[in-house]
Amino acid sequence: MARENNRPQRRQDVNDGLIKKLITVNRVTKVVKGGRKMRFAALVIVGDGAGRVGCGMGKANEVPEAIDKASAQAKKAMRKVALVGNTISHSTVGKFGRGSIVMFPAEEGTGVIAGGPVRAVMEAAGVKNIRTKSHGTTNPINMVKAALEGLYGLKSAEEVAALRGKTVEEILG
Repeated sequence: MARENNRPQRRQDVNDGLIKKLITVNRVTKVVKGGRKMRFAALVIVGDGAGRVGCGMGKANEVPEAIDKASAQAKKAMRKVALVGNTISHSTVGKFGRGSIVMFPAEEGTGVIAGGPVRAVMEAAGVKNIRTKSHGTTNPINMVKAALEGLYGLKSAEEVAALRGKTVEEILG
């Protein structure tokens, strides 16, 4: 008779059509009376490649568990981004902490001109042509949050026209 395996089974990732990108994993140390207690913190970006994106952080004793927690939180935090084709609708600046990310719309064929964590955010959101410049920080967490603040602050021409009580043709000229 075979023995039962009482170890918890890691759940298999279901292909839900989302783009998941691991940005960073930090080892966090807590000093207690018995010595040092190690844990891991993961930052994950999740997007559908069509204008919805979110980020999440998860902490756990093991790296895969931290990544799973971060992915689950990122799925819950997904929000819509106003895109025009495969670029952003207008120039914007996203700020978080001391960091800021300046984002400019770009023509077809430009590609994603962004560094490190910001590139992952743009790819997960479905932005194919954009120029960005980061100022003030190189901390991946702050860079991701600043990029998301900038993307979430975008407004489409229809939203601006509705706020001003005009037609889209009057706004676009």
